[in-house]
Amino acid sequence: MKKLFVGNLSYKTTDADLRDMFSKGGEVTEAVVIMDRERGVSKGFGFVSMTNNAEADAAVEMWNGKEVDGRALTVNEARPQESRPRRDNFRR
Repeated sequence: MKKLFVGNLSYKTTDADLRDMFSKGGEVTEAVVIMDRERGVSKGFGFVSMTNNAEADAAVEMWNGKEVDGRALTVNEARPQESRPRRDNFRR
């Protein structure tokens, strides 16, 4: 399984839209558009998990640089999330 980063998404793109787009290249196990918790709107990027590495690589080729809703997508293999300090103390 391979996880892909998808950047420069239109702010109206939904999880279902992302899943539909990438399922054209292979089997998608998860597609998530990252949302701003406070405002409830898209942050303009998301992640897609695909079951097969070859299909994921093909999806990168298919979608990277392709214009969707007037925006050129950035698609590449996702890097592991870096640990960050909690921000709870800064919000009071």
